[in-house]
Amino acid sequence: MTRTVLVVDDSASVRRLICSTLRMAGFDTVEAGDGQQALAAARAKVPSAVITDQNMPNLDGIGFIRAFRQMPGSAGVPVIFLSTENADTLKAKAREAGALGWMTKPFDDRKLLAVVQKVLGA
Repeated sequence: MTRTVLVVDDSASVRRLICSTLRMAGFDTVEAGDGQQALAAARAKVPSAVITDQNMPNLDGIGFIRAFRQMPGSAGVPVIFLSTENADTLKAKAREAGALGWMTKPFDDRKLLAVVQKVLGA
């Protein structure tokens, strides 16, 4: 069974890099440019995992996670926060909203892949 990762970032180049890394490892990917687009994508098909940025237009990462966690079927879906910010208060808010892990940009694509594989048991 192919696992689908929802990649949420307002930077198209960051989304492309993440999606390329994941697809080369055998994952399917769905892209969203902000939290609202991500919610629409997740409603269409609940992903196996989510990677989300924080600072995005329309709906930021924490707002997206909070709304996503209200959706049926989202409880067991791991959410990885990927941001240029690394303040402890923001990390705490992300965890409270339902994020499982945190990575800081710029990121190493091999480490990102290793984290996704670990949280999905792949």
